[in-house]
Amino acid sequence: MKHILVLPLLGLLAACSTPTQQTGLLSTYDGLAVKPGAVRASVSDRKDEVGLANVRRVALSPTQAAERAADWMTPTERTTLLREIDAQLCFELSERYEIATPDQAADAKVRAVIAHVRPTGRMSSAASAAAGFFIPGPIGVRAPGTLGGLGVEAEMLGADGKQLAAITWTRQGMAVGTDNPSLSRIGDALQFAEPFADDAAKAMTAKDRKPIKIAKPDPCAQYGSRMRVEGMAAKFATGLYVPQMSGAKAETPANP
Repeated sequence: MKHILVLPLLGLLAACSTPTQQTGLLSTYDGLAVKPGAVRASVSDRKDEVGLANVRRVALSPTQAAERAADWMTPTERTTLLREIDAQLCFELSERYEIATPDQAADAKVRAVIAHVRPTGRMSSAASAAAGFFIPGPIGVRAPGTLGGLGVEAEMLGADGKQLAAITWTRQGMAVGTDNPSLSRIGDALQFAEPFADDAAKAMTAKDRKPIKIAKPDPCAQYGSRMRVEGMAAKFATGLYVPQMSGAKAETPANP
């Protein structure tokens, strides 16, 4: 019965998030165009196909946060979110490019900036999880006041400093869907790090480039496991997204 009631609402509630105001921290925003077909997120991107075709190895700069993007977060929350975006970008890009170590030259550099973070409502999330426990299913209903959001910008710069690709990305939690409630204020933002990184990596890859095997040892090992089975188990048991069990880390990586 729950699915029958909520499915007609998906078309209304899965609309794109409102784009975040540009931070001005990318090297340029020229040429950005709205990406057609984006449903859950608001995405604008651009890419230099010719320039990207010559990229084989990329260096990853630590993600930054715009001055007022995360001023309500604690230092631990801020570090956890920054690190999770670093991790997901590394995971996605390592399937397309070699990841440079600090002592290696790179063909390009990738940098990301958090533009906006909207907190997840903790008390209402508990109510949503309880409702989901009694009415299980793949599609959940979030209570009012639970919905967080994330806005991120990113770019790839060539060795000469020229922008080869750029993306602005915003997503808001959905009242009906598969976004999981969380008792963490950054629960939604952490969950959205992966879909952001996936879209960013696509924007930074030439259309004819084939996926590559992940190097051994894993160049992203400092960020933990790529498989977040603990988080899946926590969601199954509690109905909540639990950052501490999701793989998200609160400490700064040893070799950013």
